Order: sequence, then structure tokens, then C-alpha cells
Amino acid sequence: MIYLLEDDDSIRDFVIYTLSHQGMETRGFALPSAFWAAVAEEAPTLVLLDIMLPEEDGVSVLKKLRASARTAKAPVIMLTAKSTEYDKVLGLDAGADDYVAKPFGMMELLSRIRALLRRVEREDGGAYRCGALTVDPGSHTVTVNDQEVVLTQKEFEVLCLLLKNRGQVLSRERLIEEVWGYTFTGESRTVDVHVRTLRQKLGDAGAYIETIRGYGYKITQEGGGV
Repeated sequence: MIYLLEDDDSIRDFVIYTLSHQGMETRGFALPSAFWAAVAEEAPTLVLLDIMLPEEDGVSVLKKLRASARTAKAPVIMLTAKSTEYDKVLGLDAGADDYVAKPFGMMELLSRIRALLRRVEREDGGAYRCGALTVDPGSHTVTVNDQEVVLTQKEFEVLCLLLKNRGQVLSRERLIEEVWGYTFTGESRTVDVHVRTLRQKLGDAGAYIETIRGYGYKITQEGGGV
């Protein structure tokens, strides 16, 4: 879950709208008090944080995030109209992972978010588990009911990306962008072919991959199939 603490309604609504359409579950808050109430219920996986806020400034919020064991490792991107070198250093020294000055382009912000989420995944180094399915990126192994399944590199990358974003819908375009790269010029049909063979190889666990018609795919333990 991505948390956005931004008191400008238009910016907050636009960022939430864009991230949601990219399959990133996002909650927005105008006030630090509402943000902290949400953090108490569920720790964020990443925080987008404005500096100029009512109640308390973003640097103060950041320091509290870093001081708490529940949120100390959560990636934080500062969003602010302040773009001087001093303000940038201030935010980074307080524990921010990245800094984007307003006005910013959404494609740039998306790129930075994805880069940080990939970094966290590498640092965690843990295996993905979903029902009978276990995927270990470190050893590059896939098992279903403790039986190893052999996948191609692209099938493995598609599966890991779906598991990393478990419960979120990933568009065919995003899968192409992340697995095949920006320079990929094939058709999105390629994604469908890989998902079909992936389901076949996973057997019963292939049902965890759900098709969202006209858009893309997501993975859940309940599964929705084709």
C-alpha cells in the first residue's frame, strides 16, 4: 500500500488516480493526523511525502517514520515545491530515499516509485508464497506442492512481478515494460501467450493468475483463471 501525504487536493487526487490506474493501491491524506491514524492500522510499503504541510512539516513526519520500527525501512519520496540544494539535502539527510520537486511529471514519479520498490524487493530477498505456490528469486526456483516447476526466464519474471504486486491488477503494457523493457516492440499478445504457458506449467496453482479482460492480470490465492 502506497501512502500519499499531500495537502493540495488537485495534486493528491491526480497522483492517486494515476497510480491506481497503474495497479498500485494508494491512499491519500491531507493531514498528518489522518496519515498517522492509517499508519497505526497498516504500515505503508512506500510513502510519498510533501514537505509543506499543516499540523507538522514533512521533515518532522519523515523523522518519526524513521524512528519507528514499523516504518523505519519504508521507502520515502519527498514531494515539494522547494527545489533548492539546501532543501534537497535537508530531506535526504532526514532519511528520504528520493526527492521530486514540483511540478513533476507522472512518468518520472512512476519510474522512481518502481525503482524503490524493486530495491526493497532485492534487499528483502525473501521467497514469495501463495497457497501451494512458492517462488524464491534468490535461488531462481519455483515449486507447487513442493514439486519443482521449470520456467523460462520470461515466465519466471512475469510470475515474480505478479507475486510482488499480489492482489493488484497489472496491465499488459506494464508487464511488457517491466519484463521485456522499454525497447520491446512486439504486441501485447506476447504477454497472453506467456501467461497461458505459465498457467499450464503451474498446474492447479495456475488458477491463481486471474485475467482482467481488456486490461491485464493479477494473482490471488483464490484465483479467477481465464
